[in-house]
Amino acid sequence: MLDRINDFLKFNGLDVAGIDREELLRTFDQEMTAGLKGEASSLAMIPSFISIDKKVRINQPVVVLDAGGTNLRTAVVEMNEKGVCNIGEFKKRSMPGTEEELNNDEFFKAFADFVTPNLTVSNPTVGFCFSYAAEITPDCDAKLLYWSKQIMAPGIVGELVGRGLSNELEKENISRRFIILNDTVATLLAGKSSGVSHSYSAYVGFILGTGTNTAYVESNANITKRSDLQVGGSMVINVESGGFKNIKQCRFDTLLDQRTNDPGSYTFEKMISGAYLGLLGSVVLIESAKAGLFSAAAAERILGWDGEGGNWQPVANADLDDFCGDKPDDDNPFLDPSFSDADREIVKALCTPVYERAAVLAAVNIASAIIKTGAGKDQKSPVCVNVDGSTYYKTLAADFQQRVQNELKDLLENRDIAYELVRVDDSPVIGAAVAGLMV
Repeated sequence: MLDRINDFLKFNGLDVAGIDREELLRTFDQEMTAGLKGEASSLAMIPSFISIDKKVRINQPVVVLDAGGTNLRTAVVEMNEKGVCNIGEFKKRSMPGTEEELNNDEFFKAFADFVTPNLTVSNPTVGFCFSYAAEITPDCDAKLLYWSKQIMAPGIVGELVGRGLSNELEKENISRRFIILNDTVATLLAGKSSGVSHSYSAYVGFILGTGTNTAYVESNANITKRSDLQVGGSMVINVESGGFKNIKQCRFDTLLDQRTNDPGSYTFEKMISGAYLGLLGSVVLIESAKAGLFSAAAAERILGWDGEGGNWQPVANADLDDFCGDKPDDDNPFLDPSFSDADREIVKALCTPVYERAAVLAAVNIASAIIKTGAGKDQKSPVCVNVDGSTYYKTLAADFQQRVQNELKDLLENRDIAYELVRVDDSPVIGAAVAGLMV
């Protein structure tokens, strides 16, 4: 049966061993370079206008804001000489616009009222992690392109978020400058907090959670799509790596893409991130049931997930991962009596490669950013990679985290590139603090 399963997966294009890692690295580099030049590319390569060359001020408090989900957070952060951050005055509320539609004045007033109690800190700069689709301006403001996560504040679209908030605070004679960055740039900057007491030659931020993205530091000389950058400088680039398209998809990827509400978009994200791995595994199982790989009872159960009229009921990623990682809860769907022991082994054999492939592709993604920095040539000054996201840290199947690390080693060891993976808790908050403390 195992040979039959492997033949079925390879026939449909899910062949982990057959992934050409080196070719993918070359393609990533080509797409990144094209994006930096403003040429056609699936990678947006968005300038953050944040340089990491400045020192981080230590033992000085800075106010931070973090908006990127259904919650808005604020805190006062202070970093010591070892890079350890103390987070105080922490508050959280629902993101303005999640409960009712707000006009512009109401929206910015809600923000201002929320953050004002923390603005007794003398630092005139506020680090603001704003993880919605936005165009970052050279003065580190953010022009909102569109809302996600059901935020109801339509008038803010097209507006400068930092300016709007500053204007609202000025009504109360409060003057503050907002340095706005997205969560991936914040993840990279949070890694810089580790660099306060370490010698790193460059920084990379990588998120693999519900979605995925990458940021790294690039020389301004290579960002030729802009003519207004400081000669000899560098800045953090938001790669938007979840949109990478120049990668061979298998038949299961294509079928999954057709079931999403944005077909053709976020190709790479749909192959590796937590929002999609359970969906992809469900597609693999449904197609396998159609091909007769399961018992009649298990096939009937699986095909029932397919639904009618497109109303499918895929397995949750947590359930599939727990099962393939041998730690299922008692209510795991694969413990249902309709699955025999043989069926359960087939599920693992079919779906573990979904996670194996995700680990390989995640490693290629991280390696592409590390290589692009051009740093890490001295073992004493490695590239610091801050990795954030629940999918990376919590995925059990395929020994996920260790597999990513092993693949990275294979890709970079023969290139003599030194790197170090770090984990910084509360990366969005810490990264926003670093942005505020470098001004």
